[in-house]
Amino acid sequence: MPAAVSNPVLESAVRRASRRLMPMIVVLYVVSFLDRTNVSFAERALELDRGISAAAYAFGAGVFFIGYAIFEIPSNLALRRFGAKAWLARIAITWGIVSACFAFVQGETSFIVLRFLLGVAEAGLFPGIIMYLAEWFPNAHRVRMFAIFYLAQPFSQMIGSPLSGVLISLGDSVDGIAGWQLMFAVEGGLAVVAGIVAIFALVNSPQQATFLSEQEKGALRQAMAEEDDLRSADGPGGVWAAMRNGRVWYFTVVYFCLQIAVYGVTFNLPTQVAGLTGRDVGWQVGLITAVPWFVGMFACYFVGRHATTVRRRRTWGTWLFVSTGVFVIGSAAAGASGYALVGIVCISVAVASFLSIGPITWSYPTAFLTGAAAAAGIGLINSLGNLGGFVAPNLREFVASSTGSDALGVAALGVLPFLAAVMMWGTKRFRLRADRLLVDVRDGADERTRG
Repeated sequence: MPAAVSNPVLESAVRRASRRLMPMIVVLYVVSFLDRTNVSFAERALELDRGISAAAYAFGAGVFFIGYAIFEIPSNLALRRFGAKAWLARIAITWGIVSACFAFVQGETSFIVLRFLLGVAEAGLFPGIIMYLAEWFPNAHRVRMFAIFYLAQPFSQMIGSPLSGVLISLGDSVDGIAGWQLMFAVEGGLAVVAGIVAIFALVNSPQQATFLSEQEKGALRQAMAEEDDLRSADGPGGVWAAMRNGRVWYFTVVYFCLQIAVYGVTFNLPTQVAGLTGRDVGWQVGLITAVPWFVGMFACYFVGRHATTVRRRRTWGTWLFVSTGVFVIGSAAAGASGYALVGIVCISVAVASFLSIGPITWSYPTAFLTGAAAAAGIGLINSLGNLGGFVAPNLREFVASSTGSDALGVAALGVLPFLAAVMMWGTKRFRLRADRLLVDVRDGADERTRG
């Protein structure tokens, strides 16, 4: 077994680092995902109060990812230069300010401009955290850290959906402010506070960590040096080599298909739930909307604990992509037929499926990318993959308006996950020396060779 998965001092270092760093990482992504998707709760109100059409809303929801994609790689390179602590904190503070400014939206133009600026401000957060975790945790442990990180997404929606609903209901009961304005102001402020706390909570590298002993620092340094040697041998060297690398583009397509499902569901989930239940968007719909994310939180943790080898991750990933496609389409069929309970169940399984795929997907590129190549490659995968967030709402709106059927608009989002399933299964053709870094400490060497 590699030293990275058999050293008790290293195990102690990983435990201490995870307890110190992961809570702050989770908090940052909780408020990030909340500010990115809370616009779904304001869709109807923005139409009534500010005259924002369905087409403008779909374009604004998606244009976030244009700004995000343009500035993703530069942000990653800046993180390498200025350090994760300062740069991640800067991202959180600036996106919080922009998010709070949505309270002052006057019409379609200001809405679209602010959505673009929100993408620019938040660019680099997700891949920056992926890079940060890759600097702190050996790959054998990293998939579990990714799973914990991904728990922030369902947790954000689990608490964020009722919070957004309550803030809207509260604001609507007070003269002089609309509920959606209060929601944007409060939730944007939470991001600013999180960014300020991150300055004090995060540590740039293991060697700067006062909470680790010298022996623990040495064990982490040795483990990461061994991984860097393998990743340098298997992966591209430098920024341009990473951007030309076939495996990087392979996982970019996989991630794009995943994000089509993620944001296609997320941006319209409150509206879809309201349609299934026959209620207006408010605290009751917020509570029901939290159910799929509650289910997804447990599914994400379960898969992260059990997808512990190359073979298992490939198998889990393939079937989870299939499940995502099947149940997104199933939720559309249930909605068209008026079966509210079946629709909620289908949405819950779809959310649980696509949430659980993320940690598996990211375990592959972080096994062959390092240094500047990691900054560029991870940035490229995330930025272009996240363009699925631009395509998804516009694809849904286009299909729905062209066919006159909202159900077909939803069903269209369930097609690309099947392509991703085929590609995930196709990773069995990959032959990398770094594959051994994807083996968990609890598995034997024979499992590694069969992967």
